[in-house]
Amino acid sequence: MAKEFNVPPVVFPSGGNPGPQQRRLPTAPFQPPKSSNPSIPFMSFDVGSAAASTSFSTPQFASTTIGGGSTGFEDEPPLLEELGINTKQIYQKTLSILNPFRVKSDLHEDADLSGPFIFLMAFGLFQLLAGKLHFGIILGWVIMASLFLYVVFNMLAGRNGNLDLYRCVSLIGYCMLPIVILSAISLFLPGGLVIKVVTGVFVIWSTRVCTRLVVELASCGDEHRGLIAIK
Repeated sequence: MAKEFNVPPVVFPSGGNPGPQQRRLPTAPFQPPKSSNPSIPFMSFDVGSAAASTSFSTPQFASTTIGGGSTGFEDEPPLLEELGINTKQIYQKTLSILNPFRVKSDLHEDADLSGPFIFLMAFGLFQLLAGKLHFGIILGWVIMASLFLYVVFNMLAGRNGNLDLYRCVSLIGYCMLPIVILSAISLFLPGGLVIKVVTGVFVIWSTRVCTRLVVELASCGDEHRGLIAIK
């Protein structure tokens, strides 16, 4: 048996069938206005007029006033100077290490770790070019050598010792410069007797410079010159 569904009757607002005036006429599809720039058909606005009507002003930064005077960004010190990195001082210290017979100890009175860090990273890079990954070993041995120099020298000097750990790390880091040069030269030298002789020369160079700096910077250092050289 077929089921019967109750369909409600359709009722028009004005009654009866809709007349010709009540029918909704179809509207034309949307068409964007034509672009004023024929090279860009999908742009429906004038780029030139929009750019001309829109103006952006350069932001103005207010200057801070300190002690009655105005200071701006132009008067601020460079970033390296704010971080405590003196490139001129590092350059002068490097030149003093390169001449083992005329070491200027007064330049090393102001200790820093920027130059030693650069030299140790360069040393590790040259070792990496030789196929050896020794970054951790280099940093570890430098720290151990600095601790050993600090402890032993202050034990020898007693109460008169004025060599702190920060200065020890700075001195050993700068005196590693001959070893860094040796690691760069060893990339091009053949093995055997030649590399052993060159290594001995550079080790003596580094030891002489480090011993002279420690003796001249630390009090009572001249009395223990031999022990410092052994260390």
